[in-house]
Amino acid sequence: MAGIMMRSSAFNDHDLLPARFSREGGNISPPLEWSQVPESAGELLLLVEDLDAGRTPLLHWLVTGIRPASAGLPEGAVPKGAREWPNSFGEVGWAGPQPPRGDDPHRYFFRLYALNSPLELPDAPQATDVHEAVAGHEFASGTMVGTYFR
Repeated sequence: MAGIMMRSSAFNDHDLLPARFSREGGNISPPLEWSQVPESAGELLLLVEDLDAGRTPLLHWLVTGIRPASAGLPEGAVPKGAREWPNSFGEVGWAGPQPPRGDDPHRYFFRLYALNSPLELPDAPQATDVHEAVAGHEFASGTMVGTYFR
């Protein structure tokens, strides 16, 4: 499978997310950039999940319908035509990190998938629903990780 290169001007891979992106610090989605998206992609899907939240990953952000020709997302926004879905907290859009005080740093996985077609998803998908739906429809992906603790 092909690899999509991801980066952010706000944090480096496996580094601490700035507080302004946390739920208590502004709850603004971070800027993301990507490259090497295959020309044959039908659409892009962005999934952000916390794998350290317990047995089930917490969905912090799901954006579908991103044009494959796009090169990223600006801070605090999504491109025209893209759809933000409910997160694990019942809100539509970005849900910034807010792990329990005293926990080890949680890891937030930003995953971008190049899909051959739009996915069928439930009205309020969980991260596991997205992974199941993506299986068999992705032909390229990229991941970067941000960490956060309180």
